[in-house]
Amino acid sequence: MPVGNHGSGRWCIRLSDDWDLFMMCTLTVSKLPDWVPEDALRYLEHTETGQSIRKLARRAGCHPSTILRQVRRIENQREDPLIDGMLTELAGWNDIPRGEGRFAGEPVTTLEDRSAEVMTRLAHPGAVLAIAEGMENAVVVRQGDAADVKFPVPRGLADAMALLGWISCTRSGRLSRYQITQNGRNALTRIVADRENKARSRRESSAVPSHGMQQEKHQPRPRRSRYGAGESPLDMLARLVDKNGDPFLPADLVQAGKRLREDFEVAQVGQHLAQATCHFDSRSCGASQALQRSSPCARDAERRAKQALSALGSGLSDIALRCCCYLEGLEAAERQLGWSARSGKVVLRIALQQLKTHYDTVDGAEPRERKIG
Repeated sequence: MPVGNHGSGRWCIRLSDDWDLFMMCTLTVSKLPDWVPEDALRYLEHTETGQSIRKLARRAGCHPSTILRQVRRIENQREDPLIDGMLTELAGWNDIPRGEGRFAGEPVTTLEDRSAEVMTRLAHPGAVLAIAEGMENAVVVRQGDAADVKFPVPRGLADAMALLGWISCTRSGRLSRYQITQNGRNALTRIVADRENKARSRRESSAVPSHGMQQEKHQPRPRRSRYGAGESPLDMLARLVDKNGDPFLPADLVQAGKRLREDFEVAQVGQHLAQATCHFDSRSCGASQALQRSSPCARDAERRAKQALSALGSGLSDIALRCCCYLEGLEAAERQLGWSARSGKVVLRIALQQLKTHYDTVDGAEPRERKIG
């Protein structure tokens, strides 16, 4: 039978040679929630089930010293009362009846949703999470606010956030204070981005017309195209508004992007027609001859498109070419360019602003050129 003595946050485990008992202990840790960090899971497997460092390293495919450092780091973090409380709850996971755990049994979606609300308040300057000894709830307070302006936080939620490294203790004692960490800010950004993507998907799916649903029940629904006729990624961004209620993309910026796409499409169509004509006229016709046979309108459109992309530069021209000309979505463009989430729409707006400035300059110079000629 295992024997455990808890002193100063440390456990000493002695297991018998009974294989069934060993498998039962291993199963206890394997049923922990999926949001538990990997290093904390290995710590519990080592301290609660008695698995050796070498066995954990073989299963993880790393050096035993890596597992040892993870176990020591978690052991040192047990000085934090929130982390120690969550590890204690996870250690007795199977002994807690269903529905009576403080927060460990919540799914990862509920944990992220409730943590995002807390971290949003902690992201404000001067905001801290305070918890006193023996109190079941923590509170988020902010310097300069009234004394009654407090946001309560369940103790289990605070324990989980501390174990995940989203908050860290800045002052310990009878009244401990915690602040949001950089990992917490990154997690908050990811959660907010996921919410916006899900909301956008719901809006797109709700835009499908509901008529004829009774007839389509027994028929496979055809795949819906990402963009409808005449609709581009710029039109979707134009429907967004900022915090002041103003359109994210004004009409003049959308027109500038559509003007670039029009020149691009005319140049592409002219090249395809020239190549097709050259194929039927001669057996040996190179690409240069095909371009020479393209119409003057297509050549002018190609020149205007190249000038506009050249005016944007290498960085801004990439996002403009993908979203305005190739009609790629922002998520696909961000993934192909290696950018972070939600950064593409900001860069695209900057590109459209410069594109509009370029077109304004060109439109102002064309009358003078015609007058001189």
